[in-house]
Amino acid sequence: MTGDERRPRTRRTPTWTTRRWLRVGMTGALVILTLLGVTGAWVLERTQTISNNLTDVRSPSLATAFRLETSLVNQETGIRGYGLTGMPDFLAPYRQGLADQRTHTRSLEELLHDDRARLNDLEAVRDAVDTWHENTAEPIAAAPPGAPSSLITQRVAAGKTAFDDVRVALENQQERLRADRVHARADLESTVTLRNWVFGAIALLIAVLAALVFEGLRRGINRPLDHLGAEARIIAAGDFGHPITPTGPADLRRLSGEIESMRRRLVRELAFTEEARLRLDVQAADLQRSNAELEQFAYVASHDLQEPLRKVSSFTQLLQRRYGGQLDERADQYIDFAVDGANRMQTLISDLLNFSRVGRVHNAHRSIELDTVLEETLSALSVAIEETGATITHDPLPALVADPSQMAMLWQNLIGNSVKFRRPGEVPRIHVTAAAESGLWRFTVTDNGIGIPPEYAEKIFVIFQRLHTKDTYSGSGIGLAMCKKIVEFHGGTITIDPDYRDGARITFTLAPEPPQVSGPTEPSEATGPDAERRR
Repeated sequence: MTGDERRPRTRRTPTWTTRRWLRVGMTGALVILTLLGVTGAWVLERTQTISNNLTDVRSPSLATAFRLETSLVNQETGIRGYGLTGMPDFLAPYRQGLADQRTHTRSLEELLHDDRARLNDLEAVRDAVDTWHENTAEPIAAAPPGAPSSLITQRVAAGKTAFDDVRVALENQQERLRADRVHARADLESTVTLRNWVFGAIALLIAVLAALVFEGLRRGINRPLDHLGAEARIIAAGDFGHPITPTGPADLRRLSGEIESMRRRLVRELAFTEEARLRLDVQAADLQRSNAELEQFAYVASHDLQEPLRKVSSFTQLLQRRYGGQLDERADQYIDFAVDGANRMQTLISDLLNFSRVGRVHNAHRSIELDTVLEETLSALSVAIEETGATITHDPLPALVADPSQMAMLWQNLIGNSVKFRRPGEVPRIHVTAAAESGLWRFTVTDNGIGIPPEYAEKIFVIFQRLHTKDTYSGSGIGLAMCKKIVEFHGGTITIDPDYRDGARITFTLAPEPPQVSGPTEPSEATGPDAERRR
């Protein structure tokens, strides 16, 4: 065995891409289909031409020739009867036959305008008819009515011979027209047969082309892609060390090579990613602990600040009551500032405490009737409602699984805002609706107040964000932020309707059953920086 024979044969790498295979295949298929289409179009056009000639020329021509013969026979019958009897009634079919003759002759001329031979046959019929008219029909028709003369009787007998020439010319014409129709029908049948063969061949070639295209796609694209997909699934199952073998056309082989390069890079990155994941897990645990501590701090700060603030507020109010008017005007003003600041700070801390309790303390979900909760809320707001004369209506509200305290705070903030932000000199009108929508309940609270500009649609739900100064409208800026937190805690969303211009319309959704959320509970009263001193 020579060295060349022992040398292993290397498999030639394909150089044609999928696009090139498709371009060549589609070009060849389009050329073949174009040729078949042209042939089919010619056969169809030929079939249509012969069919039109048969139905529009040959058959109507033969039928018109028969009608022409009938009109001439009617003329001969009328003339012969008039010649034998002298009765004028026999001239009526003769004159009608003349009119029909002219009509049928004109029709044949139009139908056979491009057929010289058949026009010659028509001319022969016309010459025979003219001879009969001149020698027999017209002289007899011109004779006066009454008893027939011997001369008229002789013309009738001679006219029979002349009309026989007309019959011969008509028979010759009809025979040739009948032969033309038979020939046209034979041409049509042969052309239809050819058409059927051509379209059968077209259908067969299309089926062969479809089979070739299908097999080419299967071998050139589907099989390499299936192979690539199988190896990708092996890697996706966790065997990242499994190599990908390139197969198929050049571009699919390049794709396999690129995926193999990506696999190798993923293997290199996997170790680094795993290490980074471990570090992120540690950081996530630290962040979760930090967030829990921050929530604890927010609650403790708002809770434990109430006692010293309560002392400041009490003593400033006591100072105002005892020494109000005994000091100068500036001192009274300073005392007023201190009392007002302490009261607003106390309200702010109370609202902040309520905000921090959402999802922590108020988490006693149970089935409640929102109609009942809303009525209780309106009772709590009865003073403000009576002072403003507000009219509050609502549709029937559903029953939900929710926290009653949070639902009360939600309605109190929404209804209270609608009453507070009313238009000057106008009685507040508030309407609440509820409708089922995609597995949720959608609620709207609509009022005729001062409204909310669309550009502030997101800002109003951020804590401590206010659209007006405290001198214009009182409040801490926490109400709508608390509403947003309550709604989201119950699996919904809240927003304003930017298209409503006659006031404000706040829309929110609530789930029939809120998602299960676990969170820390409220710390005991003995927590915070003053816990030891309180003990």
